[in-house]
Amino acid sequence: MIAFENVGYSYGGGELLSGISLHLAPGSFHFLTGPSGAGKTTFLKLCYAELLPSSGRLTLFDHEVRGLDRDGVAELRREIGVVHQDCQFLDHLPIAANVALPLTVAGREPDVADLSDLLAWVGLRPMADALPPQLSGGERQRAAVARAVIMSPQLIIADEPTGNLDWDMSLRLLTLLVELNRMGKTVIVATHDMNLIRAAKAQVSARVLRIQNRRVQLAGADL
Repeated sequence: MIAFENVGYSYGGGELLSGISLHLAPGSFHFLTGPSGAGKTTFLKLCYAELLPSSGRLTLFDHEVRGLDRDGVAELRREIGVVHQDCQFLDHLPIAANVALPLTVAGREPDVADLSDLLAWVGLRPMADALPPQLSGGERQRAAVARAVIMSPQLIIADEPTGNLDWDMSLRLLTLLVELNRMGKTVIVATHDMNLIRAAKAQVSARVLRIQNRRVQLAGADL
């Protein structure tokens, strides 16, 4: 699904990532760790073609990303859902409309029943008509997950999704990501929280990727 072949990325004249060679298989679950500033967000942006490699070859869904035009990248991203730590919403639209926004942008009419089921899955059906400022941090993150998966993507990328949440809400969000993986989705989660990774071992077979000295490597066996 994602293949890095000696990939590097340079920023501001310096190399942030270098010599990355790894393959993330369909249906896999990976955690991405590393110190602040090591390049976790940069690596994730490469995974959804927000950034292009400075060197090497990166293949997403059998497409070499540097060979894609703007339309090709847009088509590729329909297969990828992204959840950010600081998730942004349109504050004048209710949560249901915010969650459905990717469909709206794509010119597709949301199915009311499907949207209701999706909100129920993340525990937000009672909040469908609420505006984003009325939601707690955990509710916003669950809404972000719903928005990320409404297009039925193959790949889910979450960048520090639990960074602003308490432990109970972090576990609840992790459970949603695990359920997506059990549905056959590939999941990549960047996190500093080793306790979260340890908690995952009871739910999912996961691998840990660690960024160190500009390289991304498998940190060990299945959790």
